[in-house]
Amino acid sequence: MAAKRQTKTTTSKRRIWPGPEEGSDPGLEHGFRSGLEDKIASELEAKGVPIKYEDPASVIQYIKPETKSKYTPDFVLPNGIIVETKGRFITADRKKHLLIKAQHPEKDIRFVFSNSRQRISKQSKTTYAMWCDKFGFKYADRSVPEAWLQEPPRGK
Repeated sequence: MAAKRQTKTTTSKRRIWPGPEEGSDPGLEHGFRSGLEDKIASELEAKGVPIKYEDPASVIQYIKPETKSKYTPDFVLPNGIIVETKGRFITADRKKHLLIKAQHPEKDIRFVFSNSRQRISKQSKTTYAMWCDKFGFKYADRSVPEAWLQEPPRGK
């Protein structure tokens, strides 16, 4: 087995510790994501170029381009109220409904939850009900309220 290279460059992310099992990517042994990254780092160091691997100061923020999507409501009542039923209300659903509300403020989307007192995640104190209140969505538990059925259609 070849001896592991020892690097003392302080700006490098290269780490010195026993690597993964034999046959795995050699770059991982030095803290890189791939063998190619390890090779490039070695070449740069050999040429006297100080390296900073995945330096937090060089992070570049960007916005992902929009993706055209479609939403099919669970139920649309005769008065135009859209009823979305949710057992689990995951992050992707919450983001989707905020986007729909922002882009279609004329739509009256409401939720019927299995349990509106359920927290949105284990780490959060926010419940489904609190989220709805915060973002202006009406909601109910386990069934569509009679009052929703009796509401007159909204003008457009």
